[in-house]
Amino acid sequence: MFEVSVRSHFSSAHHLRGYHGKCEAAHGHNWEVEVFVRGEELDKDGLLMDFRHLKRVLKLVMDGIDHTDLNSHKSFKKTNPTSENIARFLYKELAARLKSRKCRLYRVCVHETPETGSSYWEE
Repeated sequence: MFEVSVRSHFSSAHHLRGYHGKCEAAHGHNWEVEVFVRGEELDKDGLLMDFRHLKRVLKLVMDGIDHTDLNSHKSFKKTNPTSENIARFLYKELAARLKSRKCRLYRVCVHETPETGSSYWEE
């Protein structure tokens, strides 16, 4: 089994509805995102997936939430934009765009600070 990953980042604001603490107030993060793709077969060039392609698709998805108030995004109108829910959102959006017979999206990790983060994957 092979695994490749890319990292990127975006900036956005959010607040947690129903949460009692500092995070209930509007605040922002410079979110770090890491995306993992797995597969068993390499192409003729010895690649599982071209990093450039994976980075392009990730940028396309993140452009829709970069420098936004996540609470105003259609995907977070009823769902709190926690790091867990952001990881799931990114996973779903990426999975819809990364369809390949030789590999599949494995996991998305989202860090709101260097010390804290969440991951989402599907079995």
